[in-house]
Amino acid sequence: MNNRPNPNPSRLEVVHRHQETIKIFESKSDSEIWIAFNTFDEMAFNYLFRTYTPQLFRYGCQFRVEDDQVQDAIQNLFIYLRAKRGSLSPVNSIKAYLFKSLQHELIKLIKKEKKKVIISPDELEGNFLIEISIENSIIDNEEKQEQLKSLKQSIKKLSPRQRQAILLLYEDGLSYKDIAEVMEFSEVKSARKLIYRALDALRVNMGIDKKRNE
Repeated sequence: MNNRPNPNPSRLEVVHRHQETIKIFESKSDSEIWIAFNTFDEMAFNYLFRTYTPQLFRYGCQFRVEDDQVQDAIQNLFIYLRAKRGSLSPVNSIKAYLFKSLQHELIKLIKKEKKKVIISPDELEGNFLIEISIENSIIDNEEKQEQLKSLKQSIKKLSPRQRQAILLLYEDGLSYKDIAEVMEFSEVKSARKLIYRALDALRVNMGIDKKRNE
């Protein structure tokens, strides 16, 4: 009996394989998945690529760069990681590691495009946007639509770093520790303080504190 995998699998077979891969790895910790990837486990690589590419693309597009630049940066990142398997340092939070690495890849691309010798993370983050995932079409309450509009306008008034921290916390679900890693803070309390200040600013911008005192 020939048990070799089909070299030309159908779309259904590919989907089934991916689902099986997810089942294998979703019960593992990030550090376990990373160890598997770093020891040349192809299923681990496929899991990382398929799981995190959409998240990386959405995050990268927040930096006001072209879609194809984000795609190139993601491709370059995974090519690098694949080439460095066997020598990569341990990772406890894969998402935080990949987000931080993607930022560095975007800096490389922008630096090359602008022919600049130096471009700092702050310069990249200065263009940071934030998209709220709630669709207006599913909000049928007029008051809620006004609240969403007010929230979007208030977010635009935040500093780029505050916007980035808010997105990482609420949209991407990162912990304060992971946010500190992505934003390259030396201490977790710096990330926590930034987010607290951002939330305070949002409350002021939206007039929430004023309404409470009335």
